[in-house]
Amino acid sequence: MAGERVLVVEDNEKNMKLFRDVLQAKGYRTLEATTGSRAVELAAEHSPDLVLMDIQLPDIDGVEALGRLRADARTASLPVLALTAQAMQGDRERFLAAGFDGYLSKPLNIAELVATVRQYCDGRGRCDTQAALGGAGEQQTEDGER
Repeated sequence: MAGERVLVVEDNEKNMKLFRDVLQAKGYRTLEATTGSRAVELAAEHSPDLVLMDIQLPDIDGVEALGRLRADARTASLPVLALTAQAMQGDRERFLAAGFDGYLSKPLNIAELVATVRQYCDGRGRCDTQAALGGAGEQQTEDGER
């Protein structure tokens, strides 16, 4: 890892601070967006190594933002992970089918977050981090969804 850039798209202030603090402590550089529209702009401008995308956002939702990223040649190949409190049966499959590269559910397991970011930034992505970690780690984020 050499200071990879991670775009965090999250409208909950406390969750954003937690993601920023954890990722920066691990040596990642962060970009931050609180809306889907701003995330699309930042991704096109900065080409981050990874995008962590909340689903429920105040303007366009994460699925629509993902669609815009995939439609733009500059951002079409960026790895984008769904980051959401929608953790009902079938949600993971629904987000993967929508085109997300992976899925993390809130409340977030911090060890899983760090491991997943590392995997995607190292180019290994699309792995089942829940199975790889055996569910280890503490649940530390707030839901943040409305």
